Amino acid sequence: MSLSGDAGSPAGIVTPEAVRLSFETAGVGSRVVAAVLDLATQGTALLILLLGLGLFGATAAGEAGLYFGLFAIMFAYPVAIETLWRGKSVGRAVLGLRVVTVEGGPIRFRHALVRGAMGLVDFWLTSGAAAVLSVLLTRRDQRLGDLVAGTLVVRERTGATAPSAATFSVPAGCEGYAATLDVSGLHAGDYQAVRALLLRASSLPPLTRDRLAREIATPLLGRMHHQPPPGVPPELFLVCVAAVYQQRQRRIGERQAASLGAPPSVAAPAAPVVAPGAAGGASGFAPPN
Repeated sequence: MSLSGDAGSPAGIVTPEAVRLSFETAGVGSRVVAAVLDLATQGTALLILLLGLGLFGATAAGEAGLYFGLFAIMFAYPVAIETLWRGKSVGRAVLGLRVVTVEGGPIRFRHALVRGAMGLVDFWLTSGAAAVLSVLLTRRDQRLGDLVAGTLVVRERTGATAPSAATFSVPAGCEGYAATLDVSGLHAGDYQAVRALLLRASSLPPLTRDRLAREIATPLLGRMHHQPPPGVPPELFLVCVAAVYQQRQRRIGERQAASLGAPPSVAAPAAPVVAPGAAGGASGFAPPN
């Protein structure tokens, strides 16, 4: 659904599982409409609460119920519905929007909690001005709560096939070699180049496939201070790098989740992606001079 002044960002999201999601971020127009619908829902709940508490009159029980109800409706409800509905709310469901992590994955309780807490600044303390300005000024249309929580609000493409996650696994027999790889010096751009090649490798002509593998692998050797042993072809090296990089990112995510007191997320197992023919080849490749 497109609104005036709400083009959003056309850039897709690339997940750590090497899946490109062709979602567009939601702009100010659709997010304002969704927020108004959510506020209407909360306002209706608040009206019902006040009518119900009117039966108690000006009593201690009535005042306690009022404060508890305000907290539940204004703070606990948005956090709970985002968590249970996997990033949706009433307003977002109507507009076809959803909150996801910057990696493209479903949000967890900790993301919703941070977004809810920052909503006090985004909406209540600044009457929504902070949220609108932040969405307008950030490249991926993020309000302050999104920036702190590491989330995005994206448009869902109805009728499109949901992308499936893919993981890179260390080829059988290469576990010892993969354990010697130190990928801490690689950045996200390096990994994106590696996974892009591995996912397309089977569709490339053999000569092009080998040439691209060498072009991508060679600069990584310098950054990793690594010399592959004889008999390790570039593509096998890249498969091992991708698998080790994903393992490292999962460990980092689990440590962050533990530091926030949340249980680590357990993703459903996906079919491993191992480039066909990666274990073949009889010669290594030289590191950069």
